[in-house]
Amino acid sequence: MPIVLVTDSTAELAPERVAELGVTVVPLLVVIGDECFEEGAPEATPEAIAAALRDKRPVTTSRAAPAVFAETYRRLAAEGATGILSLHVSGEVSGTVESATLGARDAGVEVRCLDTRQIGPATGFALEAAAAVLAAGGRLDEAEEAARRRADATTTLLYVDSLEYLRRGGRVGGAAAVVGGVLAVKPLLTIRDGEVVPVAKVRTAARAISRMEALAVEAAGDGPVEVVVAHLDAEERAGELAERIAERLGDRLVAPVRCRELGAVLGAHVGPGMLAVCIAPVIG
Repeated sequence: MPIVLVTDSTAELAPERVAELGVTVVPLLVVIGDECFEEGAPEATPEAIAAALRDKRPVTTSRAAPAVFAETYRRLAAEGATGILSLHVSGEVSGTVESATLGARDAGVEVRCLDTRQIGPATGFALEAAAAVLAAGGRLDEAEEAARRRADATTTLLYVDSLEYLRRGGRVGGAAAVVGGVLAVKPLLTIRDGEVVPVAKVRTAARAISRMEALAVEAAGDGPVEVVVAHLDAEERAGELAERIAERLGDRLVAPVRCRELGAVLGAHVGPGMLAVCIAPVIG
């Protein structure tokens, strides 16, 4: 068995893509009221999360325990893995990479745990970069470096109807600067140094989304690029945004713009109506 890849469920890769890459996904946990579910369980769908948030029911999330990662790594080692690259959501917003690092101590095989300093689809793009290196016969350190470079080159932009959900979960980071005016503005955010920080304060949703579209096109640059548009309970608006971005980027896109609903864990922290654009330039 060759070097294998592990990630957590916030990487937002479609199940068919996970199977294609041969990635092992460790689910994070969602707590709705007093019931705890693994992300991906039928009770913890994006629809269920959006409904719970709208109904003002308590929704929290939790990382997987170090023991879960240790068990995963040991299983992969027993199956013949010669090394493991484990890529995870930013340590500034989640303790997941800490759990992975602790679990790696008892793996029985070399494990590299990488904090991508990103969230959502950006972590997925880093994972795909590592998978491409490994598929070409690359070494563990080469795959790790490819993942790091792709994550560093990727831009994530987020529009939220309200900062309230980020504030509740303590994930707002530098965006706290706009909380005081949350009722008067529509926040536009990005990920910088692993934290959620503000990009702009815009007075209306339409202007915020238009600004996000412009920033996404700017971040794409002049070379080949991949893009994901994600949403929570905003399918129509996300589809329209994806179409506009695809039209503006044209043949710079190496694949169609992917449009998908955000998973339960990340969705719990951004709330219904959220839109995100992840722009990943292709690195040679």
